[in-house]
Amino acid sequence: MKPLTRAEEEVMQILWQMERGFVKDMLEHMPNPKPAYNTVSTIVRILERKGFVSHKSYGKSHEYFPIVSKDEYRTFIIKKMLDGYFDSSFKKLHEFFKNDEALNTKEYQ
Repeated sequence: MKPLTRAEEEVMQILWQMERGFVKDMLEHMPNPKPAYNTVSTIVRILERKGFVSHKSYGKSHEYFPIVSKDEYRTFIIKKMLDGYFDSSFKKLHEFFKNDEALNTKEYQ
């Protein structure tokens, strides 16, 4: 599995929420300014090539659905962050957040 681009992740977040849908449905869930239909269609096809999405055909229309769960991707991306930035140490990750003054320390209590 590889990390997703920001645009790919935005589409995946929508698909995870919807569970399945056509490109026009995904566009309805996107914030303004909405990307072009062809842009979203291209991103979904890229996600399909990457193994994150599959589809069911209805004539020329395609209904897309995720084949990688949000939990699977979350686990992958957190492990990648942990390995890349915290020497695979959960303790170092915890200390980072614990010592970051921008975070609300009440969350740790």
